[in-house]
Amino acid sequence: MPPPAVLSPAALPTPLTAVDVPVLARAGVRLRLKRDDLAHPTVPGNKWRKLAPNLALAVEQGRTGLLTFGGAYSTHIRATAAAARELGLSSVGVIRGDELAARPRNWSLRAAEADGMELRFVSRERYRELVRGADGRPEERGAGGAHGDGRRLVLPEGGSNALAVTGAAGIPAEIPDLGEQDVLCCPVGTGGTLAGVAAGLPPGARALGVAVLRGEGYLEREVSALHQAAYGRQFANWRIHHGHHGGGYGRVPAELEAFAARFEQRHGVAVERRYVAKALLAVHELAAAGEFRPGTRVTVVVTGLPDPVRA
Repeated sequence: MPPPAVLSPAALPTPLTAVDVPVLARAGVRLRLKRDDLAHPTVPGNKWRKLAPNLALAVEQGRTGLLTFGGAYSTHIRATAAAARELGLSSVGVIRGDELAARPRNWSLRAAEADGMELRFVSRERYRELVRGADGRPEERGAGGAHGDGRRLVLPEGGSNALAVTGAAGIPAEIPDLGEQDVLCCPVGTGGTLAGVAAGLPPGARALGVAVLRGEGYLEREVSALHQAAYGRQFANWRIHHGHHGGGYGRVPAELEAFAARFEQRHGVAVERRYVAKALLAVHELAAAGEFRPGTRVTVVVTGLPDPVRA
């Protein structure tokens, strides 16, 4: 049986759930969760939305595989490996940190290899060079010292490119009655989801990104570049908050862990720590500080699932 021509569909629209939070209610703010973590069993959350249009292009162009980039616990790496396997494509993951090559694989890298991904470990300096050159072109020389055959589609770190932005623009399209009272909030790592959310909003609604890494200025430039690449213009309905990155990418300080655990217990929603928890905590604390006008309705996009293994 030949492999499928497109990635298996996500369960769209994803649920929209109201959450009763006293500290927000006192500030006159309503909270909803856009449960994109429930979108797909193997390519969850914003990863499906960002990957699906890129994978359709890969199949249309007759590409034989995918090459992409990520860290040792990258959800994007795992999602790309799973999607490639479903489509019958090969996959290569260029992993940041050549010292990892000789170490036992962590649970995340084991999952990627189990889905057939070839891992290539490179130094952090070389990784930065490669990521800067990755914009969706066919595979070029130098990824881990190998020469590509020109048949692999290169996906940037985090999967954020122009096609990914158009995929993420489907998030606000699934939410009825968005208007001037609404703020759609999502965590920001590489900027693709925020760029798509902002582009897909109706007039009056606003997008709020919560940076999950130290990147003030840099992340704004990334989102602006993605808007230009995807739509040929800029959007003025978004901003990025930089006060809740927790010390940097992948950092989960004790305060954030405690907040996420309380949220899970009170609301029965499993909270991913490196991205989603930071966005939720930011919304809580910004509301308590009076940063939202009374009557604001904030919808947080739950972009992914918690790690199955805490590490």
